[in-house]
Amino acid sequence: MNKLSIAIDMDEVIADPIDKFITIYQQEHGYNYTLDQMHGKEFRELLPPELDHTLREYINRKGFFRDLKVIPDSQEVLAELNKKYDVFIVSAATEFPNSLEDKQAWLADYFPFISWTNIMFCGYKIVNTDIMIDDRTKNFTRFNGRKLLFTSPHNVMLTAYERVNNWKEVAEKLL
Repeated sequence: MNKLSIAIDMDEVIADPIDKFITIYQQEHGYNYTLDQMHGKEFRELLPPELDHTLREYINRKGFFRDLKVIPDSQEVLAELNKKYDVFIVSAATEFPNSLEDKQAWLADYFPFISWTNIMFCGYKIVNTDIMIDDRTKNFTRFNGRKLLFTSPHNVMLTAYERVNNWKEVAEKLL
């Protein structure tokens, strides 16, 4: 029997760069940003103009993606999904070349049950899976399967997609 397939994004879906941004801007610039401040906004919209350039600098640093926190319940739910579906991790990582090695090592540490053959680092997410879980609606534009919008502060105002707020909700819908 053929399994259905799922493409799962990394950042803000299974890995938490927002927590790292909050920590960096507190430690290096003295700003105490909160998730409440981000409601409906991108993190960069919180930054004062003189710090606009820093966000991309931090993201492009070697090691930035290596120690991100894991989104709660993602490991357990992905392990179960992996038994029922063909699970692919699909990340637009080529935008940040230094992230490739970091992301691959991070996945090996936290999601060792996902084979390297099921990890796709790309630019545009042109994938042919049955389901996609992502926090960015731009990744749904060329996707024809079931779209699950994973809640992140920047997308909370969007209502045009089937939404999952956390990994327990993913489990309820797909397991």
